[in-house]
Amino acid sequence: MTSRSYELDRAHVFHSWSAQAGLDPLVITKALGSTVWDDAGNRYLDFASQLVFTNIGHQHPHVVAAIQEQAATLCTIAPQHANAARSEAAHLIAGLAPEALDHVFFTNGGAESVEHAVRMARLHTGRIKVLSRYRSYHGGTATAVNVTGDPRRWPSDYGSGGTAKFFGPFLYRSEFDATTEDEECRRALRHLRRTVELEGPATVAAIVLETIPGTAGIMPPPPGYLAGVREICDEHGIVMILDEVMTGFGRTGTWLALDHDGVRPDLITFAKGVTSGYVPLGGVVISREIYQTFAHRPYPGGLTYSGHPLACAAAVATIQVMRDERIVERSAQVGGELLGPGLRALAERHPCVGEVRGLGTFWALELVSDQATKAPLAPYGGSSPAMDAIMAACRSEGLLPFANFNRIHVVPPCNVSDADVAAGLEILDHALELGDAEVPG
Repeated sequence: MTSRSYELDRAHVFHSWSAQAGLDPLVITKALGSTVWDDAGNRYLDFASQLVFTNIGHQHPHVVAAIQEQAATLCTIAPQHANAARSEAAHLIAGLAPEALDHVFFTNGGAESVEHAVRMARLHTGRIKVLSRYRSYHGGTATAVNVTGDPRRWPSDYGSGGTAKFFGPFLYRSEFDATTEDEECRRALRHLRRTVELEGPATVAAIVLETIPGTAGIMPPPPGYLAGVREICDEHGIVMILDEVMTGFGRTGTWLALDHDGVRPDLITFAKGVTSGYVPLGGVVISREIYQTFAHRPYPGGLTYSGHPLACAAAVATIQVMRDERIVERSAQVGGELLGPGLRALAERHPCVGEVRGLGTFWALELVSDQATKAPLAPYGGSSPAMDAIMAACRSEGLLPFANFNRIHVVPPCNVSDADVAAGLEILDHALELGDAEVPG
């Protein structure tokens, strides 16, 4: 028997990134910590953090209380007015960024953050072209989806977005015939430098990079790569934009993923984990140089809900919780002591696992049908019966992972318990046997 929620969803809700007629969504009725429940009372370990945003887990009481308190005081106010929640959120977020990134422009989410970061870069430089990497995702709005380097761009890409693509470092599927991380780094930077030269340095406003590509495969860059991109940007007066929408706020075991490399971009985009997804919020952290461009010149952009008080109160409370409960440190511990070793052990047992990659609570299993050729278990841009079977097996045993093409992303809340990690890895262990059946020999 279907619930009223399910019936109304199928009658009226239009879902994102989906062919509508074949959808069969779970009805989630409640959530707590790393667990969600459906309308039949079944419980699931949330190893997707929904869409990689519940960094502090579901329903943290301190953040829920902060939202309730803000709602009782000031639910909403127009963005031209200052208010305590927005001021404090901006102060805290700027304090987590590298030195001299002092100002925050608030948006409603990641795609809008990328839209505005690109607009700022274009106006700051007087140039139009934006370079971004293949195997990336930056959002579904007009500019953000054209900056995106995965197949979701294709239906909306008319070749008129003022964007161009390059290959980033990815040793497992190297475009540069590299055999070491050092080779991959040097050759990827040489390729980027040549791309800038051939596109025309004086036409390039910005290079946009996910600090660690997320949806595209969780591929930590080799040491020195981001510093090399910074050098290229400095040489040609190009704005460096780092997209921390998925990697920010503890996900990789540091406050921002850029902390691993010590690089200073000109603009940082964020969203998701800043409120643990409890209320939608995103933004752009702005360097002093770009701030000065708009100090006496109006910035031609804005949003009705920029710095919404409920969202900013949630951000303030989330950051406080992460500090008080040492959740960033917990993410690093989970990655180093539990997820990393556990996933590598799965790779030893399962021939369908070609590679394990990640940091903190941000990991991917690259699934293949042949270890030697690295043939993916599902095609780029699609799925396969084997991937569908693995995902169904996970769900039937009470695990909700994040899958994209031939990968399973293991991205639980940053404060996931040891017991939940162990339970999730056990379910994955069973499900991956279905992938092993596709590997010859």
